[in-house]
Amino acid sequence: MSHQTDKSGNFLKRAININTFEFSATSESEAITDKLAQAFVNCIPGNTTIALSGTLGAGKTRFVQGIAVALGGTPEQVTSPTFVICNQYPLKRHVFHLDAYRIKDADEFLELGVDEMYLTDGYVFIEWAEKFSDCLPREQISLNIVIDGEYSRRFEFSATTKYVDCLTALARSCT
Repeated sequence: MSHQTDKSGNFLKRAININTFEFSATSESEAITDKLAQAFVNCIPGNTTIALSGTLGAGKTRFVQGIAVALGGTPEQVTSPTFVICNQYPLKRHVFHLDAYRIKDADEFLELGVDEMYLTDGYVFIEWAEKFSDCLPREQISLNIVIDGEYSRRFEFSATTKYVDCLTALARSCT
């Protein structure tokens, strides 16, 4: 078995990050979703990209509304980015909320200025992020929202190495 090394003989880091952490939390109401969003803000630092997924009506925008409230905004400030592609909310931490569904290719995605968004002290929430996984930061949080019932939602979080401790703290705060 051979391994790639750099000029100094050090093993090169693999592109696939094997150190991940996953957990899920259930919400039975918008009030509980808001508590989860508050816990998220308390545990997850700024300068974080969150790849959002879930079916239509799962609660992706509702979760971002909860984040806005946790950062001193109002739910009314936050609207779905479906037709405008990117909404920005200058709160205690800047929040970017993108919908990549209508974006044709990686060039168009990058033209939105996502590289600059990734460098801010805020959160970058990207719906349909899986379409442009090669354009996302290596370290990120994924959030899949599953509809379990009329008011019930399951929030499935996973994180790469950088965020394992933060997501572990979030999981503990949800118990």
